[in-house]
Amino acid sequence: MKSFAVIGGGITGATTAYALAKRGYAVTLIEKHRYSAMETSFANGGQLSASNAEVWNHWSTILKGMKWMLKSDAPLLVNPKPSWHKLSWFAEFIGNLPNYRNNTIETTKLAIAARENLFAWAQNENIDFDLKKQGILHIYRDKKGFDHAGRVSKMLASGGLDRRAVSPEEMRTIEPTLAGNYYGGYFTESDCTGDIHKFTVAMASAAERLGVKMLFEHDVTDVHSNGTQAIVTLLQANNQQEIKFDGVVVCAGVASRDIASKLGDRVNIYPVKGYSITVNLLDAQSQASAPHVSLLDDETKLVTSRLGTDRFRVAGTAEFNGYNKDIRADRIRPLIDWVEQCFPGVNTRQVIPWAGLRPMMPNMMPRIGRGRHPNVFYNTGHGHLGWTLSAVTAEMVSSVIDTANQSARTGSTTVSTKPVIA
Repeated sequence: MKSFAVIGGGITGATTAYALAKRGYAVTLIEKHRYSAMETSFANGGQLSASNAEVWNHWSTILKGMKWMLKSDAPLLVNPKPSWHKLSWFAEFIGNLPNYRNNTIETTKLAIAARENLFAWAQNENIDFDLKKQGILHIYRDKKGFDHAGRVSKMLASGGLDRRAVSPEEMRTIEPTLAGNYYGGYFTESDCTGDIHKFTVAMASAAERLGVKMLFEHDVTDVHSNGTQAIVTLLQANNQQEIKFDGVVVCAGVASRDIASKLGDRVNIYPVKGYSITVNLLDAQSQASAPHVSLLDDETKLVTSRLGTDRFRVAGTAEFNGYNKDIRADRIRPLIDWVEQCFPGVNTRQVIPWAGLRPMMPNMMPRIGRGRHPNVFYNTGHGHLGWTLSAVTAEMVSSVIDTANQSARTGSTTVSTKPVIA
């Protein structure tokens, strides 16, 4: 039985460990925190959103970033302080502008395929994660945004997603609690929401029941491969040890870039910070005034999800500011203001702020597949769609590993070392 280390206990690590264990591999999941899902998988926007598959490699994104650079509460904020990492990332981002349409369509296909696996896993493992299958409503305040959404909808349709335009009157019918004036919206009935933290923790437990060994509070200080063995150096409570595996899968979020460099690979992930607030709905009026249908406000780049009866999650914005996880009051305040404007009946007396770092590749596509060494694999770089895509990318990297092992057994040398997606 082949042994694999999965580095990272977030959504991609937990699902990858589960998918590999289902295939009969001996899996060890390594996570630096005491529990799984303690970083970017802790408190995201909660959407499982094929309708948000549009990649950001568009001139409008660049122009908005330049326009908002000195505006501290802007939906997209770029720290003007240069670094080689940031400059190289943006250079590749611009280089991928011609791939905008194709990558949006491909992401849509992945997101739709991921649903089947995720729902099946949740049913098979009896996972309760506050799932709401009530669709996602994109809202637009002006004709320009609405018209752009129409063009995006055509790309989403090419990827197999059904999304329809709705009038302001229809928007009120879909979500009666929404206040304000809008030009129109787009509604995707097949999208849904849930609690990523609950789901990831449950998937990690399911993987453990399948025999996955969990090494929590273990920090990966080094990792290298000789092609047949992967040697992972771990630190726990000042005790260092080396463990040998037949292979390794890197699912370490924003830490994947550093780990990949130790393995001789270049995985140009940049940490893009996002913020969220969880509004505790403490009274009956707040519970009645908060939406049940998930929203995406294109102008403010905010998304929402209703988590059970008494929690309302609002998340979004993008901040290019390096490996900085500070929770800034000037970035949280717009989220609270948005709730008070769009849902005035919701009491914002008790709001829990959070910030996490999205692992983004310059082409906005996840890095799935083999590394330079034949026993090194990657499932990382999912950006703002980590949960949405996780169930399918876990299956994809597991399939690549199956193929590599079959080739090794037969002595074939024709297996491609190129990633499935990069």
